[in-house]
Amino acid sequence: QVQLVESGGGLVQPGGSLRLSCAASGMIVSINTLAWYRQAPGKQRELVAVSSSVGSISYGDSVKGRFTISRDNAKNTVYLQMNSLKPEDTAVYYCFYSGGSRAHWGQGTQVTVSS
Repeated sequence: QVQLVESGGGLVQPGGSLRLSCAASGMIVSINTLAWYRQAPGKQRELVAVSSSVGSISYGDSVKGRFTISRDNAKNTVYLQMNSLKPEDTAVYYCFYSGGSRAHWGQGTQVTVSS
């Protein structure tokens, strides 16, 4: 099993910044992918950003240039730095791990962008 613990969500004004963290523990394999997804009310879950342990990174179109994903492989932790936040970024953000034929989701953390 793999456990994912997210932190860093909250309420922020438009134009502000937040940093999410997701710490993975348990049966982690060295070759893996850590990603962030989000789901807004009434919408499908969408990919925000993904980072592989071998260095590849990609972003969803709606966050390119504003969000940055990074990871600390020694700590099995992935981060999402979110800048220039917009009200449409409001969603529950989920951490996702895949590796060694296993896939796991975190419990989600709420991000609300509102004045």
